[in-house]
Amino acid sequence: MTDIGGPEVLVAREVPVPEPDAGEVLVRAEAVPVLYPETLLRSGTFPMTAELPAVFGFQAAGEVIEVGAGVDPNLIGRRVVVETTGAGSYAEFVRGPAESLTPIPDGVSTDEAAAAVMSGSVAIALLKAARLTGTETVLVEAGATGVGSFLVQLAGQFGAARVIATAGGPIKTARARELGAAEVVDHRADEWTDALRDRLGGASIDVVFDSIGGTSATRLLDLMTPGRGRMLSYGWLSGAPAQVSAGDLLPRGLTLVGCAGPAWLAGLAAHRADILARIHSLAPAVETTLPLEDAAKAHELVESRTPIGKIILRPGANR
Repeated sequence: MTDIGGPEVLVAREVPVPEPDAGEVLVRAEAVPVLYPETLLRSGTFPMTAELPAVFGFQAAGEVIEVGAGVDPNLIGRRVVVETTGAGSYAEFVRGPAESLTPIPDGVSTDEAAAAVMSGSVAIALLKAARLTGTETVLVEAGATGVGSFLVQLAGQFGAARVIATAGGPIKTARARELGAAEVVDHRADEWTDALRDRLGGASIDVVFDSIGGTSATRLLDLMTPGRGRMLSYGWLSGAPAQVSAGDLLPRGLTLVGCAGPAWLAGLAAHRADILARIHSLAPAVETTLPLEDAAKAHELVESRTPIGKIILRPGANR
């Protein structure tokens, strides 16, 4: 990554192979997932902490080939997903903290693990935070892709009685239904909350998993169950976080839970092994693979919001 900007700032360059410091490992990367939050970092929407130019990326899956001081040498040869400390995963060799590793179980491909660990662990964390009772109706925004796709598939296992989803356009609407949503509303329509009200048929929403944010969150408040409705806000696909104030929530007896930031993200590690253990019961999460050198193209695709599954970068594909 040469600078803050559009996808064109991601260029292929030769750099030295990193050496693991104490407490770190070196992984030969086989699959690098392209994460939507990475596009926000690259564009400057979120602050980039690494000094530029730098090797970009936050996650990779592959084989441990070297360990630093204080790290169990038995990790060498293990397939893992590794998290970096802020940059470094868009590479053939990735250095990261040993404590960040998630072992990949036998029978799970490296691509599957790379595609599922981040979005899937976020989904499980959200579902546990929601504390569903077994009788409740949930709304999953953007339920065809990313975190939303895992929420739709897993919500019933965590206590949702009825799962409603939103999706953008007919292809994604159909996909959300395939994943298990009982009803799906196209959130690209201007009055999609009115359509949602019709689908509810007089019922209300107990839990909203909000990834759109903005004023859409405000419009949903009157559709939520007074006195116990919860909105878990974890994204802002609209370009702004949920525009909801205490004055909106208090008279309705609703709760807004912010599921973002360093402290919340640090808790995701506890759910990574869980999502990999469930992976064979879930729909395939990989949309396509591209050579690592095509990282800019991958970001263009993610920003177009047309892919349904995860885009995986393949290091060494052109060699």
